[in-house]
Amino acid sequence: MFNKVKNLIKSLIQISINKKTLSILLFSLVLVKVMPVSAQNFNYPLSHKDNVIENYHGIKVADPYRWLEDPSSEQTKNWVEAENKVTFNYLNSVPAKEKIKERLTELWNYPKYSAPTKEGNNYFFFKNDGLQNQAVLYMQEKLKSTPKVLLDPNKLTSDGTAALSGQYYNKQGTLLAYGISKNGSDRQEIKIKKIATGHDYDEVLKWCKFSGVAWKSDNSGFYYNRYPEPGTVATEDLNNYSTVYWHTLGTSQDLDKLVYQDKDNKELSFFPFTSEDGKYLMLHIYKGTAPENNIYFRDINSDNSFKKLFNSADASYEYVDNKDNIIYIKTTNDSPKGRIITVDLNNPEKSNWKNIIPEQKEVMQSVHVINHQLIISYMHDAYNILKTYDMSGKFIGQIDLPTIGTVDAITGKKDDNEMFIKFSSFTYPSTTFTYNFGSGKLENFMDSEVKFKPADYETKQVFYNSKDGTKVPMFLTYKKGLKLNGDNPVLLYGYGGFDVSLTPSFSISRIVWMEHGGIFAMPNLRGGGEYGEEWHKAGMLEKKQNVFDDFISAGEWLIKNNYTNSKKLAINGGSNGGLLVAACMIQKPNLFGAVVCSVPVIDMLRYHKFTVGRYWIPEYGNAESNSADFKFMYAYSPLHNVKENVAYPPTLITTADTDDRVVPAHAKKFAATLQEIYKGNNPILIRIDTKAGHGAGKPTTK
Repeated sequence: MFNKVKNLIKSLIQISINKKTLSILLFSLVLVKVMPVSAQNFNYPLSHKDNVIENYHGIKVADPYRWLEDPSSEQTKNWVEAENKVTFNYLNSVPAKEKIKERLTELWNYPKYSAPTKEGNNYFFFKNDGLQNQAVLYMQEKLKSTPKVLLDPNKLTSDGTAALSGQYYNKQGTLLAYGISKNGSDRQEIKIKKIATGHDYDEVLKWCKFSGVAWKSDNSGFYYNRYPEPGTVATEDLNNYSTVYWHTLGTSQDLDKLVYQDKDNKELSFFPFTSEDGKYLMLHIYKGTAPENNIYFRDINSDNSFKKLFNSADASYEYVDNKDNIIYIKTTNDSPKGRIITVDLNNPEKSNWKNIIPEQKEVMQSVHVINHQLIISYMHDAYNILKTYDMSGKFIGQIDLPTIGTVDAITGKKDDNEMFIKFSSFTYPSTTFTYNFGSGKLENFMDSEVKFKPADYETKQVFYNSKDGTKVPMFLTYKKGLKLNGDNPVLLYGYGGFDVSLTPSFSISRIVWMEHGGIFAMPNLRGGGEYGEEWHKAGMLEKKQNVFDDFISAGEWLIKNNYTNSKKLAINGGSNGGLLVAACMIQKPNLFGAVVCSVPVIDMLRYHKFTVGRYWIPEYGNAESNSADFKFMYAYSPLHNVKENVAYPPTLITTADTDDRVVPAHAKKFAATLQEIYKGNNPILIRIDTKAGHGAGKPTTK
């Protein structure tokens, strides 16, 4: 269960790199001179400037395009329409556009599976036949039996913009609570399905966002978290005051019982889950994207106050398993790369903790209990290795994986003698394997055959020195036989933040890029979690500049070692990665030949004022309330560091009109500022997608 919590918290900022694939490919390929496009005049729409000036700790800062923060104004709508016209006129002029789209479609059209999960007597998994807008949820009684459709989100809307956003089964596998989000929004409605009949209960739970569901073992209902009903709090507090409720199955939401809230700490969030044996109701308590958290618990049949198992928010604490009152916890307490301890609920003091698996040189990434063993995915130099231990911490062995890559998912239960592993790498399509604990064999469960030849490509990992001498790893993937002549197009992708680790993964868009002779380069920047919490902290708050230095140094290394030159070096990042590439193009404009900046965080002085932006304060800081934070944030904020008489590289900024995680105002204000100040011939374009959010749930057609 806790892996759901961890992924949810990281998703508060993270974005998939596949977003707006065709636009990214076209722009990158054209601007690094892989394919031609006719010369154009860029008649950008006139963007008027308001006389808005803010005083930050004695420094006056102009914000002339603040009017673009209002997406509903006619002025903003007209600007968006005019900007999209300029952008699509450019992209549509690329002669090879249809050919690239045809190849993308051909490659994309292959079956994609999730790792199955066994609930009760049934197996459940997602499958996309190839080009379906949304993956379909299937169930089957036995692994070799014929699956049947349980839930097809493609039937919810005609354009595929409704997506499933979380599935929670009861222990017997007879009931399913599932979330539905629309147009890419983080907001979701929760419905409940009776699996045997396929029918939904009447009730629909609203005002949910980043929500979890914890079924009670008697199936009378479940606990869930939600935000306030609009109109009950001030508008700016709609993403505050997280609360936990009890919902009785078959009743309307207005009868739900309040279980937990903390009105004195409105920015705290609560995620309910039950212990593996169903004995305890537990709350994972966190603030924004900070990795530190607390855990409270109580007997699930009690209405007593919650007991505070961990309450100092001094490290991360992740529930793994329990045997009666003995709880297994994965923690970074005194171990920034992670360890496993046991805690006695009756004597939870630190002096009574027992070390089960101590911190190792590799980062402990995920822990599962399957076949009464601890299955631990470690990260070694940004790729996964899989180890098994008994419940006392004794090492059993290592499971050999197909190649250097990423364990995307592990599923299985404590009493199961099998588990499912989903694995991928740069040229290894995501594949599901079955691992049998009796035989110790890893066998293909579902193949994912893509129409390209993996043997034609190779991946290597290099290490380079950043500006301050820190050694940083970087993966390079390209066609075999590459010549180091300094003239190869390179797509340099980065993220660098929020403890998010970039590990090898498969992407159709990268395959098309490499088919055109391109190199894909992915450095593991500070700010991520590749080397544990110390690596993360070395790239956050006042140390954020380290992330930009790491990325710039990666580009300089690629040029120095004859992989490419500055005219053929394209950079791309999304969300926090959008901030990364925007800051780097502002700081080193002559280093890059093209920039694709996706759904970016750009205005570092005001980001916390929009939707869930306040969640990111532990990572970025707060320039408004803290003068020390203002000093370093103002120094790198892309919006506030655009300079006159600078030849900025060709730039494509992408966003979406209903992105309620990183609001499109960031991208709009950045585009307007660049177009106003930059007077050269390079295109500065923005694409604003419609009926789309931050990336999650995006239909295949988009």
